[in-house]
Amino acid sequence: MLNSSAEHIILGQTLLLLPQKAIYWKEQKTLIIADLHLGKAAHFRKAGIAIPNGNINSDINLLTKLVKNHQPECLIFLGDLFHSDFNNEWNLFADWRIEHENLKIILVKGNHDIIPDKFYTSINIQIIHEELIISPFEFTHHPLTKAEDILNNKYYRISGHVHPGVRLSGKGRQTTKLPCYFFGEKQAILPAFGSFTGNFMIKPKETDQVFCIVKEQIMEM
Repeated sequence: MLNSSAEHIILGQTLLLLPQKAIYWKEQKTLIIADLHLGKAAHFRKAGIAIPNGNINSDINLLTKLVKNHQPECLIFLGDLFHSDFNNEWNLFADWRIEHENLKIILVKGNHDIIPDKFYTSINIQIIHEELIISPFEFTHHPLTKAEDILNNKYYRISGHVHPGVRLSGKGRQTTKLPCYFFGEKQAILPAFGSFTGNFMIKPKETDQVFCIVKEQIMEM
């Protein structure tokens, strides 16, 4: 069944899964986003690859809409906020930050976050280099990959990095690929928020829960 959002309860906490590829954690009044990849389009243009300018504007506008609609007290980025070395798209994000100066922002750094920390701290963004613990959750960029590590992890891990998606097949030979939220027994993976990103097709187990994003609606598989 399709819904405009999906309320998912984990360990007594309420996570609102949004079709805009972000989670609102109700109890903590916190917005959670993974893999925005700002600066990626400019990075490609710098390398001589023709990429339209609209990606960052649409992503920033969507971020503004989410903050306005949900009024979070805190915004957590789960890595890959900025895709590359410094480029002019940073200035657009810095301007956005000034407009939301009262919002607490935390970045759990990802593999693409190679800009020096001083850029983030200069606009009042807290940097976390490993994991951020807000019980009962552990926020990181990378998900756990080894079964033993997943089983023995103390906290429920919420991460990004993978850009999870699923492939759905119709009665004929038609197929479609959709971004999704993945929830396993001990960890969850968010879809990539950025519009200039792809999806990695995951293969969930029967015990996993997957929520697809279909035309700005949420569908549980």
